[in-house]
Amino acid sequence: MIKFNDSAARPAAAAKAPSVLLSSIPIIFLLLAIVCVIVFYGADRVSEFGPWALLAAASVAVASGVGSRTLRKTDFREGIIRSTRQTLPAVPLLIFIATVSATWMLSGVVPILIEYGLNILNPTMFLFIACTVCAFISILTGSSWTTIATIGVAFMGIGTVMGYNPGWVAGAIISGAYFGDKMSPLSDTTVIASASGGVDLFEHIRYMMLTSGPAMLISLLVFASAGFLTDTNVGGDSAGNIIAGLESTFNLTPWVLVIPAITGVMIAMRVSTLVTLAASSFLGLTGIFVFQPQIVDFLCRGASGVIPMLNTIGRVLFTETSLSTGDEALDALVGTGGIEGMLPTIYLVLCAMTFGGVMMGTGMLKSISEAFTRIISRRGSLVATTAASGVMLNACTADQYLSIIIGSNMYKPIYQKFNLESKLLSRTVEDSTSVTSVLIPWNSCGVTQSTVLGVATLTYLPFCVFNYLSPVMSIIMGVTGWRIRTVKPARTALAKATH
Repeated sequence: MIKFNDSAARPAAAAKAPSVLLSSIPIIFLLLAIVCVIVFYGADRVSEFGPWALLAAASVAVASGVGSRTLRKTDFREGIIRSTRQTLPAVPLLIFIATVSATWMLSGVVPILIEYGLNILNPTMFLFIACTVCAFISILTGSSWTTIATIGVAFMGIGTVMGYNPGWVAGAIISGAYFGDKMSPLSDTTVIASASGGVDLFEHIRYMMLTSGPAMLISLLVFASAGFLTDTNVGGDSAGNIIAGLESTFNLTPWVLVIPAITGVMIAMRVSTLVTLAASSFLGLTGIFVFQPQIVDFLCRGASGVIPMLNTIGRVLFTETSLSTGDEALDALVGTGGIEGMLPTIYLVLCAMTFGGVMMGTGMLKSISEAFTRIISRRGSLVATTAASGVMLNACTADQYLSIIIGSNMYKPIYQKFNLESKLLSRTVEDSTSVTSVLIPWNSCGVTQSTVLGVATLTYLPFCVFNYLSPVMSIIMGVTGWRIRTVKPARTALAKATH
């Protein structure tokens, strides 16, 4: 039976904090477990074995805390509660993302966008266009998740049939979506980063443009160059065969675009993400019965009546649905997984929540964070350490919101000590946290986007140019000191008092 140290019972033990070495053991264990999965089973199996690795690492953390007599019941409970409050709201979002993906595919929304893309988009400039459009939509919506789950899925289908490596397509979509998310005043991560740093929202966004702007320009150049260097397989015959396969399976009427149009209106009206995704699922489900009666007949197996219809709705929303287009590659593209297909992702998110809560509750995350701060001696090392901590926090907490809040609170006194502007802190935290969360296989963002796009996190990671250039640009700006100013100590003290 595990026994916790309580401050009332053991005053001396209550003050004891886990060492950096002890705190690193669960993280090292987790990384080694992930590496073993990749070596023996492949990167695409990380999401399958990830939950067990996270739970095992959490168990190692608890056992280490108990064995070293540094674990306190009150702190442990607080860490678990904090992690749960931050992570659980993502579960209903994941469920509705799964239903949006299924209903928009079967209603014909994604297929008709694929047809338009093959007829209109220049294959050579596809990656460039996909990145740009996703960035624009994400700025308007303030949500990278919504952008990727809707237009991102359509671009994924178009790019796949054009012959692009799925990693390149996912990288362009994610790069654009996360750039737009950072630049949008509607983004929750942007609002949290500015508020945690005590910076005006629009001042925070303008300051981020100094790092995000160059990172995005370089990313667009890379995607444009990749398009010229890729031998796409969509010639006239190939494109014609794909379109013929879609037309033989779906009723590709432009009226189906009413569904994304209404979704766009809801986004413009700033309806909450959860309500928007739920409404989009309902519209997509309605669209299946209105625009695709042949698919309804196929799913009902020719039966009519209320019961077969309810069974069909349940099948579309909850289970895997396969269609035959006459092309195996296209069959894989238009097939859907429903909520059942999202369950492994939900399991992984919940296990990541457990690991993050344990790392906070045992005090191990705090010990590692404090170790980072001891190596700071100048401005450049402060920015670099903040950026490195952002990535480390994403790996430890498996949640971008927790990482932003913890990182901001951890480094705020140090930036004040160096008389540096608060907006430098808020920019560095977001440059290294919100955009790198999607690159970590067990982070909630990483597992979600890999599931939605159907591409393993480690497969698209090398192609998410913006996401790993963003913290690099932040470090370069910190070392060179470009557009970085110091503030008077009096002003710093005032900021400390007011925030």
